[in-house]
Amino acid sequence: MLTEKKDTCEVFCFDETKVNRISARLEKQKFTNVADMFKALSDETRLKVAYTLTQENELCVCDIANIIGVTKATASHHLRHLRNLRLAKSRKEGKLVFYSLDDPHVTTLITMAMTHSQE
Repeated sequence: MLTEKKDTCEVFCFDETKVNRISARLEKQKFTNVADMFKALSDETRLKVAYTLTQENELCVCDIANIIGVTKATASHHLRHLRNLRLAKSRKEGKLVFYSLDDPHVTTLITMAMTHSQE
């Protein structure tokens, strides 16, 4: 007879010290912003846009559209979403809009995720 592995404890007990310590830390965190960031990067096109921005200091919308093979409108839509979440920033130069990632933490997060996916 095969025994099925259970994914839950067979009895209910917990370490009160650990639960109280971690619960207090949990209450101080802002999970919404982090969840929104991961939601944004869970879209494959937006992740391609963000990854592309890790490859150069900045790129114009047309460059990004050509690199990932989408229309300029599609690239702009995804870039605007990343900018609204403060994952990317933009600057206008004449008739061109250039984008870059907002800070090194975003670059590190994307680079680490891509590296991890290849392991």
